[in-house]
Amino acid sequence: MKILVLNCGSSSLKYQLIDMETEEVLASGKYERIGEKEAFITHKVNGQKITIENPAYNHSEAIDFTLKQLTDTEYKVIDSLDEVSAVGHRLVHGGEKIAESVKIDENVLNVLKECSDLAPLHNPACILGIEACMEVMPGKPMVGVFDTAFHQTIEKEKYIYPIPYEYYEKYSVRKYGFHGTSHMFVSRRLAELMNKDIKDLKIVTCHLGQGSSICAVDGGKSVDTSMGLTPIGGIPMVTRSGDLDPSVVTYLMKKENLSADEIENVLNKKSGVMGVSGLAPDFRVIEAAATEGNERAELAMKIFKYSVACYIAKYAVAMNGIDVIVFTGGVGENQINIRRDICKQLEFMGVCIDEEANNMRGEEKRISLADSKVDIWVVPTNEELMIAKETQRLCE
Repeated sequence: MKILVLNCGSSSLKYQLIDMETEEVLASGKYERIGEKEAFITHKVNGQKITIENPAYNHSEAIDFTLKQLTDTEYKVIDSLDEVSAVGHRLVHGGEKIAESVKIDENVLNVLKECSDLAPLHNPACILGIEACMEVMPGKPMVGVFDTAFHQTIEKEKYIYPIPYEYYEKYSVRKYGFHGTSHMFVSRRLAELMNKDIKDLKIVTCHLGQGSSICAVDGGKSVDTSMGLTPIGGIPMVTRSGDLDPSVVTYLMKKENLSADEIENVLNKKSGVMGVSGLAPDFRVIEAAATEGNERAELAMKIFKYSVACYIAKYAVAMNGIDVIVFTGGVGENQINIRRDICKQLEFMGVCIDEEANNMRGEEKRISLADSKVDIWVVPTNEELMIAKETQRLCE
């Protein structure tokens, strides 16, 4: 069975074609600047990276052109689209109505539309991608794997906000959590690497990247997570604020005469470590500047690392202990100093990092000392494979 995995952004399309018998990625790539004449695709196949400039004014055109690359005579990986058994979509917000991966139908599309206010940057793009697939590949089975689904096991006292209960009843205002596909994959993969039953493990998964979230996984189930109603909540990220005193929002709206949309843009795109440092929205740039003595960059990094450490400690309460801390995501997998400094702040819990073992990037590896009371691991995430596995499960 061959599964096509799609991750649609408002102006982009990421994709992988995976052979499920071997879990080999046959082809992958990204279409960028969809909607513009200058749109282009970067297609990776057989160790080659091919960049093609091709106007794509909507997602249908982008998906149609992408599919043609899979059967291109020069570097084809399949003879025809009939070899693609199903399509798996990475979807972000399903509210309370969808608690697991599902086959996509009109009902799922309607739920995505209903939840667009909760994920305005993500859900509309997901809808465009699904509708484009329906147009380009009519009748092809499709599965939606939701970022929020893994967190549906969180208990009510941990997801209800202490505001008038009527807002939950009327508008479903509550904590939902995100990055669920990554947290699920990494926790399961970790159990395999440790040769242990995941039901016997208390794991804190740290998905650190452009967007970042922490998750407490007890016995294979999410019991708490840092992101909230939207992906802005939790720890500070590259451009997102993370948790704030709510009065900061209303105070700035009054002082700067900002609308709801404008303050949301500030919190989503102008805050986080970029907002504090005033530098480019890239952890590598900001960390390098901090190392060179840039005070604001140093402050931004300290805020980020302190917040991560605090959430890890908090989840010791949520699970009555921690067996393993695992780092993943672009930052978690590659930023050696960030992992080290976070773990150093947790030494009071018996967390002892092995600095020599930690001196690596992007490997599946245990990086704690032998006498550490909590194991520390790095496990690269693979959301696409998780989506493909869920798609296969529902389509077989």
